[in-house]
Amino acid sequence: MEQIVILDFGSQYTQVIARRVRECNVYSTLVRFDTPASEIAAMNPKGLILSGGPSSVYAKEAPLPDKAIFKLGIPVLGICYGVQLLAHYLGGKVERGDKREYGKGTLAVADPQCALFKGLSRELQVWNSHGDKLTRLPKDFVVVGTTENSDYAAIEDSRRRFFGIQFHPEVVHTPRGREIIANFVHGVCGCGRDWTMRNYVEQATEEIRARVGKDRVILGLSGGVDSSVAAALIHRAIGDQLTCIFVNNGLLRAREADVVREVFGRNFKIRLQYEDATPLFLRKLKGVSDPERKRKVIGKAFVDVFQAATKRAGKARFLAQGTLYPDVIESVPIAGNPAALIKSHHNVGGLPKNMKFELLEPLRALFKDEVRQLGVELGLPKEIVQRQPFPGPGLAVRCLGPVSGPKLEILRKADAIVVEEMKGADLYYKTWQAFAVLLPVRSVGVQGDERTYEYTAALRVVDSQDGMTADWVHVPYALLEKISTRITNEVRGINRVVLDITSKPPGTIEWE
Repeated sequence: MEQIVILDFGSQYTQVIARRVRECNVYSTLVRFDTPASEIAAMNPKGLILSGGPSSVYAKEAPLPDKAIFKLGIPVLGICYGVQLLAHYLGGKVERGDKREYGKGTLAVADPQCALFKGLSRELQVWNSHGDKLTRLPKDFVVVGTTENSDYAAIEDSRRRFFGIQFHPEVVHTPRGREIIANFVHGVCGCGRDWTMRNYVEQATEEIRARVGKDRVILGLSGGVDSSVAAALIHRAIGDQLTCIFVNNGLLRAREADVVREVFGRNFKIRLQYEDATPLFLRKLKGVSDPERKRKVIGKAFVDVFQAATKRAGKARFLAQGTLYPDVIESVPIAGNPAALIKSHHNVGGLPKNMKFELLEPLRALFKDEVRQLGVELGLPKEIVQRQPFPGPGLAVRCLGPVSGPKLEILRKADAIVVEEMKGADLYYKTWQAFAVLLPVRSVGVQGDERTYEYTAALRVVDSQDGMTADWVHVPYALLEKISTRITNEVRGINRVVLDITSKPPGTIEWE
């Protein structure tokens, strides 16, 4: 399989570079900046990309690569910090710029024959984010592009097929950046366009079969996108050697347990072990109001239930998880780098000590949207593949205050109406999340000829790219009216609906 290897020097955009390469239908692999050249050579890449990063090449703890990477005989593209590394290692000079370049800039292409800029205009809008800059070219390099504050914004050594650019082609603020990356991947490195989900299915299936052999695998199936796609892929590879354990904690949305059992048990014929632990979870949550306390109670109860379930499932060697590529990348710290560790993820870092399994993570090479594509390729229904994000603690964090069975049922019915009407208006799959929240607030109302004193429901509809920030969605008034009317008419226990118009920040997407 053809691939491009990307050395990560801590840029916030490193994952985006990997994404852009894959959008060229070429597989990309991210590795630490200090990965030995011998290991990179063993991966047999068609080309190498050096990412940006927040350091200066002269800083005491600057992340520096194995110098032997420049003797591998493959094309190299240095981006921002990456081009400074090229200069630093190959005899050029990097200095602190008189003026820092942040934001939009204009690149004047000095050599339109340069392979990076094939088919592009002589002036390109680019996105800069750097303080240092090249002040002397390495031997055999020539200038192929300049910006307002940099005479060496793009450089090339055509003989060795080394390129360096001071701007970021991977971000959307460089409108023709994807074409620059495509020119490097296809034109310079000679990669084809063979990275497709269909090919990945075949590749991953063989890898799973080879690793698992005749052993058995257990997977905790939540009904979410990641675990569902992992289950479908593993089942395709090893069939009944896989057992999925689905724990109903009583905090699921309407019909969720039925959908999971229908899709995976009846349609896919996956061996599904259904654990209804609703009474246990509700008992543990009784009287608990603090959201963090709720999460801890739910987390511990889940581990206890799941561990007991694995014993009933019989002996297995592997525990499968839906770990994704961003989870893996963000959980690997880069020493001495301010952008080192973004987060630690619950799927990365091993298992509880008393769970004697080997991890099987068949999605760890994929990004979220690629997982959705894989789900479609595997035949999963849209309601699972395009499912909106759902909090791990379920409706417990959308039912403010103490949780109880009756309150959860009220919330479940209201939330089902929100989802149904958003789908009916063709908006559900166009938004990041749309849901109802049950507030611990009662108010007076009049329903029919009777005075009521019932709960208030909040409607939350937001759009986002990655969940890190979010904007509230301007839902049409007619749809808001329909949702409100249906909830107050059909859900006994709610007599008032309000709309949450808070973005993130300052608010969060979930209320707890």
